[in-house]
This record gives sequence, structure tokens and C-alpha cells, in this order.
Amino acid sequence: MQVSNRMTKNPVTISPDTPVSEARDKMKKESIHRLPVIDKNDHLIGIITEKDILYASPSPATSLDVYEIHNLMSKLKVHSVMTKDVITIGPDTPLEDAARILADNNIGGLPIIENGLLIGIITESDLFRVFVELFGAREKGIRLTALMPEKRGELADLATAIAKAGGDIVSFGNMLGENATNRYAIIKVKNLSEKEVISAVQPLIERIVDVREI
Repeated sequence: MQVSNRMTKNPVTISPDTPVSEARDKMKKESIHRLPVIDKNDHLIGIITEKDILYASPSPATSLDVYEIHNLMSKLKVHSVMTKDVITIGPDTPLEDAARILADNNIGGLPIIENGLLIGIITESDLFRVFVELFGAREKGIRLTALMPEKRGELADLATAIAKAGGDIVSFGNMLGENATNRYAIIKVKNLSEKEVISAVQPLIERIVDVREI
């Protein structure tokens, strides 16, 4: 799946000459944590986040009164505190690549550019929702985490064993194991009891790490 399937289209934006206080108020009103900054030609020139505004704000220990702080923030413009070197992606970027870029760069959102124009944004919250879908977190079933040998066809054999036992797989993922010889399999199954799931997979795995009904 690509980011175009899960991005927020036509995101809320802001101009570079807007006071930082207005940017803060807009984020609060829209319940968002960042605003792409667009110039008069609708080109992305930066991004401003809640963290940027926090760093630009006077310290809580300041001797300034509320009026002085408000006056200071109203004079400070978005272009002076925004991040200018924005990491962007295209709409055909795979979701897992977007997640990797966010994690590797310790950022919370990626503007999506097509033909030089901003068409959307994907954030860590969007990817959390994808994670929930991938693991069937809103569906009931037996969730099994098992350590299994790193062998060709092993995942297919596991799926076949569950199907033969009468189970339906809600979600199926795998992760790096304890070493190069094994992997963790995380499976959610419905229409089987916990005992039946264990019985079906036991001959194919090294050990069960966790099993529970959720």
C-alpha cells in the first residue's frame, strides 16, 4: 500500500509571514501538531511544528508578563522559526518506507509532493492506524507469538496448518528473531480455540513466546 491511500489530502497550511501565535492557535483549533508552510505560488518552503513554537517561546522562568509574551509572539513570524530543509516524499511511496523515514529522522510527519505541489501529508498517527489494521487489533481472536526456524516455506506451512485446523487468519506478521536462524511470527486467528491454535502450530515452531485471546 502507498501513502496516497492513507495520507491526509489537502492539509491545513500556513503562510511564512503569519505570526507564530496564529500558527499555534491554528494547530490547536485543528487538533494537529504541524503545519506545512506554503509561499504565494503554493510551493512548500518549510514546516512548523508545536516543538518549533515551544523552542521559540519565552522560558516559563521569564520575567515577562502575559501581555509582553503575547506581544512578542505576535511579532515573531513563521518563517523565522520553521524548518526549511523539509523531508518530503511522493504519493507512490510505500507506507513502510514512509515509516522508516520518520523513524530514521526522528520526525512526526512527511509532506507529500506531486508535480512540485503539496497534495497531502502523512503523520505518525496515520501510520499507527495502519499498524492497528495490519495486526487486526480491533478484531477478536487468538493472538500467538512464536519463534520459528528461518527456513524457506516455513510461513506458508504455518498458514496451511492453521487453515487445515479450521482457523481463519486475521493478521500475520514476522520480525527478526533472536539470531540469524529464526524469526518471530505474530499471528491472530479466529474460529479456533487457544488450545487448537497451539496444537496446529506446535510441530512447526521452536517455541511459543506468547499466546492470548484478545
